[in-house]
Amino acid sequence: MSQIVYEYKIVVSQSAIDTNMHVNNVVYVQWMQDAATAHSDSLGFTAEFYDKIGGTWVARSHYIEYLSPAFLGEELIVQTWISSIKRSSSNREYAFFRKSDKTLLARAKTVWIYLNVANGRPAKIKDELLEKYMACEDYEPKI
Repeated sequence: MSQIVYEYKIVVSQSAIDTNMHVNNVVYVQWMQDAATAHSDSLGFTAEFYDKIGGTWVARSHYIEYLSPAFLGEELIVQTWISSIKRSSSNREYAFFRKSDKTLLARAKTVWIYLNVANGRPAKIKDELLEKYMACEDYEPKI
């Protein structure tokens, strides 16, 4: 898998399980953020890097389509990639798979806005970010 499509691995813990005995829907949002952060870190764009350049990303919206449940102890693979980049925003997509049978469990998307920390306003995404955050518009997730 290239750096354009990043894989994040999860083992479903008890804290992710709801009263229906499967992963709670809100846990997916946390995993989306965790996968995005891990991808960013893998490219060298750590929290310290963003502090240094005075920028940050904030979520404008999330969309999730749940296709099949995940259960306690299962190993999941989250694929994440940037599907489009504009002046001060990017669309990041996610695909959640169960490792054992390669079932696609959920698809998701977040619209991220790049902000100038000093004034809290949208800012032009820095060139050094654009050099590594390449859009992969036509990616079809698979494992």
